Amino acid sequence: MSKATYPLKLPASVKDAAARLAREDGVSLNQWIAAAVAEKVGAVETAAAFLKDRAGGATGAGLRSFLDRVPDVPPTPGDELDA
Repeated sequence: MSKATYPLKLPASVKDAAARLAREDGVSLNQWIAAAVAEKVGAVETAAAFLKDRAGGATGAGLRSFLDRVPDVPPTPGDELDA
């Protein structure tokens, strides 16, 4: 596995909390941050793949045709948007 270095600047409060959590987990701060970044990358990539799959062949034009069928009536009381 190749490794790359990256100078990371964190707010002191975030670094302190991460260092505390790393100590509680019994790992180095570097190892804890690497695992946290890997977890976030996995979550974002999984969500992106899920949403792409879920969208299928949907297009903006398809959404527009759906929205065009919505009746032009005032909102139900309590559902108004604040201006």
